[in-house]
Amino acid sequence: RQGYGIELIIHPVMRVVRDGDGELEEVLGPGTQAPSSLAESVIHVEVRRQADPDRLAVLHSGIEVVLEEVRVAVEDWGAMRGRTTALADDLRRQEPPCEPHELTEAEEFLAWLADGHFTFLGYREYELGAADRNGSARELSTVAGSGLGILRGASPNPAKQLQGRALQEALSEHPLVLTKANSRATVHRPAYLDYVGVKRFAPDGRVIGERRFLGLYTTTAYKSSPRDIPLLRDKVDDVMAKAGFPEDSHDAKDLIDILESLPRDLLVQIDADDLFEIAIGILGLGERQRVRLFVVPDRLDRFVSCTLCLPRDRFHTENRLHAGQILADAFGGDQVDWRLHLSESVIVRVDYVVHCPGGVRAGYDVTAIEARIARATRAWTDDLRAALIAEHGEQRALELYAVYGTAFPPGYRADCDAATAVGDIARIERLHREHSPTQIHIYRRRGDSEQTVRGKLLSVSQVSLSDVVPKFEHMGAGVVDERPYQVTPASADPVWVYDFGLRCYPEDLERAGDEFGPAFLGAWSGDLEDDRLNGLVLRAGLSGREVTIVRAVLRYLRQAAIAFSDAYMIQTLLDNPGIVRQAVSLFAARFDPEAHDTEAAQRLGDELREAIDTVQSLDADRILRSFLAVVGAMLRTNYYRRTPAGASPGYVSFKLDPTRLEFLARPRPRYEIFVYSPRVEGIHLRGGKVARGGLRWSDRREDFRTEVLGLMKAQMVKNALIVPVGSKGGFVVKRPPVRGGREAQVTEAIACYRTFLSGLLDLTDNYVAGQVVGPDRVVRYDDDDPYLVVAADKGTAAFSDIANEVAAGYGFWLGDAFASGGSHGYDHKRMGITARGAWESVKRHFRELGTDVERRNIEVVGIGDMSGDVFGNGM
Repeated sequence: RQGYGIELIIHPVMRVVRDGDGELEEVLGPGTQAPSSLAESVIHVEVRRQADPDRLAVLHSGIEVVLEEVRVAVEDWGAMRGRTTALADDLRRQEPPCEPHELTEAEEFLAWLADGHFTFLGYREYELGAADRNGSARELSTVAGSGLGILRGASPNPAKQLQGRALQEALSEHPLVLTKANSRATVHRPAYLDYVGVKRFAPDGRVIGERRFLGLYTTTAYKSSPRDIPLLRDKVDDVMAKAGFPEDSHDAKDLIDILESLPRDLLVQIDADDLFEIAIGILGLGERQRVRLFVVPDRLDRFVSCTLCLPRDRFHTENRLHAGQILADAFGGDQVDWRLHLSESVIVRVDYVVHCPGGVRAGYDVTAIEARIARATRAWTDDLRAALIAEHGEQRALELYAVYGTAFPPGYRADCDAATAVGDIARIERLHREHSPTQIHIYRRRGDSEQTVRGKLLSVSQVSLSDVVPKFEHMGAGVVDERPYQVTPASADPVWVYDFGLRCYPEDLERAGDEFGPAFLGAWSGDLEDDRLNGLVLRAGLSGREVTIVRAVLRYLRQAAIAFSDAYMIQTLLDNPGIVRQAVSLFAARFDPEAHDTEAAQRLGDELREAIDTVQSLDADRILRSFLAVVGAMLRTNYYRRTPAGASPGYVSFKLDPTRLEFLARPRPRYEIFVYSPRVEGIHLRGGKVARGGLRWSDRREDFRTEVLGLMKAQMVKNALIVPVGSKGGFVVKRPPVRGGREAQVTEAIACYRTFLSGLLDLTDNYVAGQVVGPDRVVRYDDDDPYLVVAADKGTAAFSDIANEVAAGYGFWLGDAFASGGSHGYDHKRMGITARGAWESVKRHFRELGTDVERRNIEVVGIGDMSGDVFGNGM
């Protein structure tokens, strides 16, 4: 009771010999006997070391008090037990004004107590004085020298005023008062003492005193059938008679079982009417899993007996404590005792006794208390079922409950309510229905600060924090906490739910709106690149796809050899989100086929230049003006095109007029097309409208435009006699596979090559029925431009069929002439349609004429089309 944990306890019984003063003389060995020896129990207890001497003193005095109470209880036990017979005789001599049967039952109950069913600990006699002037109170005083056991000696409160319910009970004609005392026993077991009062009557039938026993009903009493216990058996008979069930019926048998299972001290204290209400109520509950509460107040207004019925799956320690606290609050109690009854039923019964030192609080409402307990102990799964029914209707709800009723782990149930689970179930269902590996839900939780938002990531597989956290941080949201849950539906594979607490500025969250989640998923899935530019979703309110416009322009500036690093340019854009937002608006005003507006574009351009004028940093000024210049130099873009399924393509391409970009080195091509996606970047440079040249698989990721520009210059010279001008293109593979060897790399290169070609063809006009037709949903700021020819080059010699296949998918007018070589064209190397091949053909021809030719300065005065038969025949 004092909070010590017992580490060791040893309690041997030894035979000892003591002198007349109690001093130890001898300890006898095992099996040794002596006429004057005593059997003594020696109890040795070890507790955890305690350095506080005051606390040790309290423990010492407490043990001495218990030993003293044990001693006096044992010494007076015989006398107390004998008083039961004497009191029964007194009741016969001076009969109370009650029914004879009740008097007989009272006498037999006293005999039953003495027959091993009550542990007598204390006894004292009291006298009841005359009424006061108002007749509302009477004094109950102790009879000096009447105390036995733990009540031996003078009473600390020799007199007490009785009034109200206590006075009514004292003056009633019932010969016995059966209830609980206000204090716990320090002997036998730490329970509240049982109180048995035997009234003393005057010849005229008035109550003039009371003889009070304090003790505890024994284990035998608790195991005895109430039909074998005086007083209780009458109550059982009354209940059965009121119920009116046939003796051999199931209801009668069930009712008897209920009465047998109720605590004996409750049966002792309760009257027959209250017992009937409780027993019939429990019987009527049957196997229905609902909460029921039955309340019986003490006649002396000191405690309340409560019988609580709970569905079995709701019973656990936490709910037991919740219910006990609710009962204590409702009745004004400071101490709650409980006893559990378990059977094969789906209902669990908990019997509470709420002790109320200040009296039972008046005006309590049992129905309201029952409702409070039902809410407090309601199973999470019950709430889930109800929430599903409210959301989906009963039929669909029960189908989902069969799958998800036990799917959520305890941690999830502790952190999330059922309404949240209903939303997550819908996302998990969508995850499976759409065969999507991930879903994300951005939401606010009640009570969180304005700077906190939560991101719930649902994934069909476990994810690593090292993969997730940087993506959130690149978007400008710091991760402050993370809670993982594994949800296991009954008919599907587990789904992982990761709930992240994110910290960001409220105005950024408001600005981003619903775009944060899709942008994160885009970065997670690889549809968007994962870099700090994604922070523009929060800072500028852009969508993830709009950030792709910014990223594509920035990548072009990097290839244009602008003198700033990627990190520096990204930071500049993040520091000027308003300008970036306007630049994207300018892009939309120029190229959105449904909303392009020349006047609005002019106005936005002027406002952007004014805004850039206010920038303090010269570097930032140059970066922002270069960015604006690229947007202004764009002639076409595929950004607003749609796939046959109605989706946006996973890449962005735009056609530029390089002559408008002052930061580009000279000479400048006539046209450029830049293609960007997370997997590939590429560029195509042309010296004029009609130009020919190959596309190469470049390995110069940082400066492939410089490489392609140099090759285009050479191509301009080589093609001077074939076509008006030359062209060149190249692409880089940004995510080469780390496994699978050369074959995997070629496969990825082909996929990137197809994307690159699609980006070019998206912006190229076509001939349809002899007329030039522009690409669908592409706003054009240049003349018709239907000529686009690609050829094999470094790394793409075997890709000509692939190029022609892509062109055929667009219905491009050149057909298989789009790419020379391949299945339907010439193999340049095999047929000698190369510079070296041509020279070897010339030398071979002259040798056939008997003349050896060494390399000299050669002037070409005429030449046929390389695709004709002249070079093919050795001319």
